[in-house]
Amino acid sequence: MLLTLLAHKYAEDQALLTQLAALDTQAHGDLLHAARRTLQHIHVVDQIFQAHLSGQAHSHTGTNTLHTPELGALKASMAQLDAWLQHFTEATNEQNLAEQIDFVFTDGDAGRMSRQEMLMHLITHGAYHRGQVGQLLKTAGMAPPRDLLTRFLHATEPQRRLPAHPQPEREALMVWAQARV
Repeated sequence: MLLTLLAHKYAEDQALLTQLAALDTQAHGDLLHAARRTLQHIHVVDQIFQAHLSGQAHSHTGTNTLHTPELGALKASMAQLDAWLQHFTEATNEQNLAEQIDFVFTDGDAGRMSRQEMLMHLITHGAYHRGQVGQLLKTAGMAPPRDLLTRFLHATEPQRRLPAHPQPEREALMVWAQARV
């Protein structure tokens, strides 16, 4: 399930960044900057937890950066990290995912989470903030991407739209009932 959710995260991050690129920067420059700041926050938190997941140090002193990258650079960097998260999850095992990791938050507080909990945090954290950016797009008169797991599953696996177990006897009963009316 984690792999599916991480693939969904990747797809929705990219869809939102693509839609933001279509925004009129003259008319909505402040909105675009706020959206980029929010997406950079998602990305910095992803980077922090990437370090925790892999047992490495990170250089972040907060959950955002002073500099806000341009959309193209942010899109490429987020895609690379989202792909890393998928590869990490695919290459690990249940025992490694369940291992509790001690770490320090950027505010100095101690923390402990399993790798699986860290990945779930990144999935839910990203979805929360993509929703915020989606609300910003609405104020610009744009419909945000439909960030829905159901939509993602049916787009990536169209066979899910087909019935799993056809019920011919039920269909025959419905035809018979309609003929009697």
